[in-house]
Amino acid sequence: MNQLIRKVFVIGFLFLFPVLQMNAQVLPLRDQARVIDEILDERLNQLLPKLMEKTGIDMWVMITREYNEDPIVRTLLPATWISARRTTMLVFYYNPATKEYTKSAVARYNVGSSIKAAWDMTKYPDQYDALMAIIQQHQPKKIGINTSVSYGHADGLDHTAYEQFLQKIPAKFKSAVVSAEPLAVAWLETRTEREMQIYPQVVEISKAIIAEGFSSKVITPGITTSEDLVWWYRQKINQLGLSTWFHPSVEIQRNDATAFDHLTAFSNKGHDAKNIIQQGDLLHVDFGITYLRLNSDIQEHAYVLKPGEKDAPEYLKNALAVGNRLQDILTNQFSLNKTGNAILKDALAQAKKEGINATIYTHPIGSHGHAAGPTIGMWDMQNGVPGSGDYPMYYQTAYSIELNAAVEIKEWKKTIRIMLEQDGYFDQNGFRYISGRQTKFHLVGNAGWQ
Repeated sequence: MNQLIRKVFVIGFLFLFPVLQMNAQVLPLRDQARVIDEILDERLNQLLPKLMEKTGIDMWVMITREYNEDPIVRTLLPATWISARRTTMLVFYYNPATKEYTKSAVARYNVGSSIKAAWDMTKYPDQYDALMAIIQQHQPKKIGINTSVSYGHADGLDHTAYEQFLQKIPAKFKSAVVSAEPLAVAWLETRTEREMQIYPQVVEISKAIIAEGFSSKVITPGITTSEDLVWWYRQKINQLGLSTWFHPSVEIQRNDATAFDHLTAFSNKGHDAKNIIQQGDLLHVDFGITYLRLNSDIQEHAYVLKPGEKDAPEYLKNALAVGNRLQDILTNQFSLNKTGNAILKDALAQAKKEGINATIYTHPIGSHGHAAGPTIGMWDMQNGVPGSGDYPMYYQTAYSIELNAAVEIKEWKKTIRIMLEQDGYFDQNGFRYISGRQTKFHLVGNAGWQ
């Protein structure tokens, strides 16, 4: 009988609850495509030449093949292109002295409205010969290609294309070929003014979904499992016409003998179908969506009320305040040209000084969930991250402030982890959260309890 009740409940909360009420609206697909293409044209025509001048790379060559897409090429395709077509070659050239700026596709057709086809197949039957003709025409001093040791995002040129490119390029240009990593990372991490008008909607939609999941509309203590809730989140994303870049997870901490384990928390999160949510539980979700080619990554907590309770216990609220203080310690270290490793070191030193047992694993966010830019720790690398941790912080960049504070709960006779993640933005005015941060627990309980 209990199994039958549970199955009916699961079916109900997956399919019958109404669409979220939220401040931000999810646009129809056609309107999403329009916005995506407008932003892309703005980035290509206004942002990219500035970044090319800043990094000193006057030609950026990208070669990608259908079903083996370069991660960066995907950020340059129009909304109606789901993937690259055949072999797609994109060439951007900018001369800072003459201000000449060209955007070319060595392809049979235009790539969107901004990148024009530049392959005369009657003159150059071989696609690589057409590419070399463009190089000869512009005589670039530095030709950036997408190879990188530190960033997978900037390492999208596959081995075959790399070999073909080097075989074809004239000898006098071989010494001009360099890694495009500085330009590639700058392109991925820099957010435009219009993107930052849109980003709060991405975060607000994410938080509205989290809040609905962390409510008595979805959770019935004693019946709902953590895995039920995970799949409710996945179904809700699908129901709203959104997508996600990672599978959500839900974890439970409670007054028992189970200790927090980093390896389990980060490698096998929220996959216990028998872990039934109970009254008095401290819940945690890791959740994110992709919308208008921007990504969110958020972690928040909820408390499941016991009968007669109106709020979470003071000792848990105090623990959340410690997590919030750790967030402040970290973001106070944000500074132009300061590396991720330096930010990590100084933040951990200040946390230790204040008696906070901290673990910091903050990362850039934007065109990707775990995006390009300065890595500020990893959960298993608290002494710094070689390569991406040595990259400096620049303005107009976004970050997921991801960390946890270990707090002793005497009432539970154990240490818990307050695991928080909130998306923020850094510019000339300093750091700010894109759409606030969690400072109070979501409360889960029957209407009669609250």
